[in-house]
Amino acid sequence: MTDEANPFESLQEQIDDAAEHLGVADDVLDRLKHPERVLELNLSVKQDDGSLERFRAFRSEFNGDRGPYKGGIRYHPGVTRDEVKALSGWMVYKCAVVDIPYGGGKGGIVVDPSDYSAAEIERLTRSFAEELRPFIGEDKDIPAPDVNTGQREMNWIKDTYETLENTTEPGVVTGKSLEAGGSEGRVEATGRSTMFTAREAFDYLDKDIEGASVAVQGYGNAGHIAAYLIEDLGANIVAVSDSSGAVYAEDGLDAREVKAYKNETGSVSGYPDADEELTNEDLLTLDVDLLVPAALENAIDGDLARDVRADVIVEAANGPLTPEADDVLTEADVHVFPDILANAGGVTVSYFEWVQNRQRFYWTEERVNEELERHIVSAFDDLTECYESFDLPSFRTAAYVVAVQRVADAFADNGNWP
Repeated sequence: MTDEANPFESLQEQIDDAAEHLGVADDVLDRLKHPERVLELNLSVKQDDGSLERFRAFRSEFNGDRGPYKGGIRYHPGVTRDEVKALSGWMVYKCAVVDIPYGGGKGGIVVDPSDYSAAEIERLTRSFAEELRPFIGEDKDIPAPDVNTGQREMNWIKDTYETLENTTEPGVVTGKSLEAGGSEGRVEATGRSTMFTAREAFDYLDKDIEGASVAVQGYGNAGHIAAYLIEDLGANIVAVSDSSGAVYAEDGLDAREVKAYKNETGSVSGYPDADEELTNEDLLTLDVDLLVPAALENAIDGDLARDVRADVIVEAANGPLTPEADDVLTEADVHVFPDILANAGGVTVSYFEWVQNRQRFYWTEERVNEELERHIVSAFDDLTECYESFDLPSFRTAAYVVAVQRVADAFADNGNWP
């Protein structure tokens, strides 16, 4: 893994790769490669001991040509301005590739939440929500959970916004608890779309997912749910990892039991039914049928990609491969199914939640999952049709060709003002 790859530059390179196959004018393309606005904040928050601590925070609104800005808020010590810009751009094209009427946004606070009490995190979240208040709203910009945030933080943002605006507006955020207006199926959505993408990919490549060996890097929400849903298809989860390391079992791990062990101990390391412990790098280079990177950006750089032995990669994380890694894996005939399709379940079910909030009419989990499957399968078919008809080098390029064209068409239809 490298710390040098700039995720924003990676995004721009991916857009340029797609543009080579499109007739988008250079001036329009330049517009599609940069955020419309980036808010940078310094939040002064009272700590439990009465002292003040300053936190840097960001919100990037990348493009609103197809609808309101949409995207998560992450709490992580590695959050940077360029990372948030990149993530907001990926959201634009993720929404476009699954054809839901959103633009893209992203936010983050430079913080390790494990270092703070729940009360301190609440005050930090509400402070951020107060500053975001003029910019967010169900028709403007709709935050959601991301790394180290979840229903709790979204409930606090919603409550802060509604209190200050003296209104009821559950659609101001998505990823809320059910009691606060959340949607059935939202917690599993990202892992579920990863599973649908893996299933469709193996079918498209004429491979059998039943009995396939699978390694999952990152065992948080997306990773562990993808693991057990893929396991339910008959695949064999041979290795999983988190920040503490990786565990491996040749005959397969029980994905749900590993998660229960992690919940109990705080890590997957030490899982008693594993054959051996590995490093994260070991896991990424295992000889498996399917590799699912489900951690953070730039997990696989060009150097590491040369050692990757997986036949198929389905990206549950955002930007887990650098552009150089993409080139290496394309040359090696490794089939990579990109993040902007595979992990789009989260934003797709967020869209369903927003629709339900607007209508004040709520769906069953069965309906949510059926609609999600329909969207992901349709997007997969659009991607593979583009891949074949343009004779493209990779499925990622195909996804961006589809997405960039849709955003460019929306801009052309809207026109430019003033």
